[in-house]
Amino acid sequence: MEKVNIICVDDQREVLSAVLKDLSPLATAFHIEDCESADEALELIDELDAEGEHVALIISDHVMPEKTGVELLTEVSLDPRFRFTRKVLLTGQATHADTIEAINSASIERYFEKPWDAEALLSSAKRLVTQYVFDAGLDYREFPDVLDTQVVLDRLK
Repeated sequence: MEKVNIICVDDQREVLSAVLKDLSPLATAFHIEDCESADEALELIDELDAEGEHVALIISDHVMPEKTGVELLTEVSLDPRFRFTRKVLLTGQATHADTIEAINSASIERYFEKPWDAEALLSSAKRLVTQYVFDAGLDYREFPDVLDTQVVLDRLK
């Protein structure tokens, strides 16, 4: 079975804990990692890629020391190794210009304001990871009960 990872990035431990709790139903099939900085996340995705593992989804806060979430997601977006990796920006402090930059440069798929709705975050993560599974050519049957049914049906048509 392929190792598929979801990476959550936020410089505040309590926010990371909340995101991990909200995504816990996906932990039966996917490895969920947490990082407290953009640089830590970049090191981790390099390690995972070197080990032949997949990075399906990155959920990142925007306002962090040293490197913002938009900068992190833009860097990932420009790396051909992660062309199928889905990206979500989760923040309470982004400006309208930041949001536009995230969409245009980082190719984010979703944007959530803090505080977020836990069910909406989980639903979006499930949908985005399912899209990744198909786009990366993985066998969707290896991930029973955690994929988004509608995405699976649409992709099998």
